[in-house]
Parts: sequence; C-alpha cells; structure tokens
Amino acid sequence: MSRRKLRPEELALWRKVAETADPLTRDRPQPAPARPFSDPEPSSKPKEQPPIAPFRVGERAEGALPGLTDRTVAMPVTMDKRAHTKLKRGKMKPEARIDLHGMTLDRAHGALTAFILRAHAQGKRLVLVITGKGKRSDQPGPIPVRQGVLRHNVPHWLQIPPLAQVVMQVSEAHGRHGGGGAYYVYLRRPRG
Repeated sequence: MSRRKLRPEELALWRKVAETADPLTRDRPQPAPARPFSDPEPSSKPKEQPPIAPFRVGERAEGALPGLTDRTVAMPVTMDKRAHTKLKRGKMKPEARIDLHGMTLDRAHGALTAFILRAHAQGKRLVLVITGKGKRSDQPGPIPVRQGVLRHNVPHWLQIPPLAQVVMQVSEAHGRHGGGGAYYVYLRRPRG
C-alpha cells in the first residue's frame, strides 16, 4: 500500500479529530518508575563442577545410558530368590525354547508372542528365547550402530502387553544356554 501526502483540508480535519480524542492514560494509574538494573548478589561459594575426564575418539563413555539388555539385567528380582540363583547359574533346564535367528522384527515379534502365550497355557514355567548376538556392522562410522536388533527388542516386547501379564522375570541366559545371545523367561503360574 502506498502512502500519499495528506491534502491541507484532510490534515485540518485530522487535527480537529485528534483534539477531541481523550488520551488513554488520563484515568489510568501511572506505573511505578523502573528500578535501575543491578547485578544479583553473588552466593557465598560458587558450585564446583566435577572435572571431566579426558576422552579420545574410539573409547567407550563411562556411565552411558543403559541399553535394553542392561535394563533387563538390572530389573528387580520378582521370582523366588533361590530359584533365581539356580537360574543364573544355569542349573535350571528350560522346558521349551524358540530360536529367532534370521527373522525380521515383525515375524519375530509375532512368533515370540505366540510361543510365550502357548507355553504359559501349557503350564510351563521356564522357557529359553534365543535371539543371537547380532551381526557386526561392516561399516564403521561416527554414529554407533547397535549390534543385534532382536537382542535389544525382545526384552522390551516381554515387558509390554500382552506378554507382560504372563512373564514374571527376564534375565540373560547362562553360557551353557546361549549367554548374551539368549534370555531366560520365567512365566507366572497359569490361573485356573
């Protein structure tokens, strides 16, 4: 929109209108004058931050967030402690097993769900889920790629419905049953 100059008669009319207008601030209370800005008072002691350890490219960070596998191992024990000790030592024999090697995520999730629900319905208490440790990435790069997609997703699937209602405990298998590439799944007793 272009601005044009007001003609003399338009300018006179504008001045007449402006003289009759009441300013908005006439009846309003005036705000308090602004205080001059001052720096906040320094605290007695500045907080000391812990020193950062030197880090070189290629090293693993300490205290990194745990993956799903680490969270599963760190889960509180909900089963009998004596049975859990036997389980961790590989002294308990799984009643059934499923091998998910080579399956896609969708196929593995469906197969795992069907297997766990069927084993629970048959009254089995301890089953072994073999995921494998996963393939090593052929292409090293700046962004780390998690090894073993199934290995990291299976514990999560076991902790969400519908499997969460029948699973009591998930823990990494003993070396004789697959070690880091397998999980013991301890099931609840069937109701009925």
